[in-house]
Amino acid sequence: MNYNDYELQDLTADQQLSMSAAFPVLMRKVYVWMTLALVITGFTSYGVATSPGILQAIYGNQILFWGLIIAEFALVIGVSAAINKLSLTTATLMFILYSVINGALLSCIFLLYTSSSIATVFFITAGTFATMALIGYTTKTDLTSIGKYLFMALIGLIIATLVNVFIKSSGFTLILSYIGVLIFVGLTAYDSQKIKQMLLQAPDAGEGAQKVALLGALTLYLDFINLFLYMLRIFGRRD
Repeated sequence: MNYNDYELQDLTADQQLSMSAAFPVLMRKVYVWMTLALVITGFTSYGVATSPGILQAIYGNQILFWGLIIAEFALVIGVSAAINKLSLTTATLMFILYSVINGALLSCIFLLYTSSSIATVFFITAGTFATMALIGYTTKTDLTSIGKYLFMALIGLIIATLVNVFIKSSGFTLILSYIGVLIFVGLTAYDSQKIKQMLLQAPDAGEGAQKVALLGALTLYLDFINLFLYMLRIFGRRD
């Protein structure tokens, strides 16, 4: 059961004290882990992009390329589905490994777009993300129903993107990019509220609660990366 602002008023003083002690620590961990993962992804991406040998090994070898993509999916599914069975250390290492692999695969953006436009879009994304995360964190409106529609829209976006792989329409790609931005702007607010509600229920900052925080960090990391990529397709310069 999720606590809202009114239900929190009915908790005992001891329960509120326990929450007030654990909650800031856990929320801080969410954003520290997310930021760390973004830094690792950024450095890995740039490092691979400036290393012709590694770049050729990844994009010149279809087995390695698809192996990394499969590994990405396996890591996300593994962390999400087996979080209760994994130790905090193992789950954290899997998250770090995922951010490294994602960075390696995203190295191609440095070949497609100028460095200045990548930096500009990154800061635009960071500002948009921070604003929506703050809205999701502070709003008293329940975003659950909105979240359900956003997930349905996300499924539609994925299907439309797969279709566009075959029709290869640049106009359709641009339309999908705008839709993608709207979806992940909304998901950022929704996920921020959901993470806050889950961590408010944590009795302490033990390993179990920290694993929930880690999952929250992974969720927001994915929101940020996807928002960045869709914005890059809209605002990124290729010359």
